[in-house]
Amino acid sequence: MVLALLCAPMWSQSKKKDQSPTRSVQGVVTDASESAMQGAVVQLKNAKTLQVRSFITKEQGTYYFHGLSPDVDYELKAEHQGSSSPTKTLSAFDSRKQAVMNLKLEAKK
Repeated sequence: MVLALLCAPMWSQSKKKDQSPTRSVQGVVTDASESAMQGAVVQLKNAKTLQVRSFITKEQGTYYFHGLSPDVDYELKAEHQGSSSPTKTLSAFDSRKQAVMNLKLEAKK
């Protein structure tokens, strides 16, 4: 019985470590005139696995990615009708659980 009481705190701590926390990133895509861009494609690239996820912005130009690993860098970029935004990086050193990263489309070149 005493052994069970002594092991319980260690078991609960190891269980908490196994449940890795996740984070999310969201923002708004705008054009050069600061207008929200509905229908822009936002790409999120995992810098470790090179896996790319996409999100098509909603009416207010918003996007949202969730379930992201806190130990990985992610690259974000938006595109709409030939225009694209500069790439932004969500670093593993960024400790925010809910990061906000707005993207601004640049005129076609």
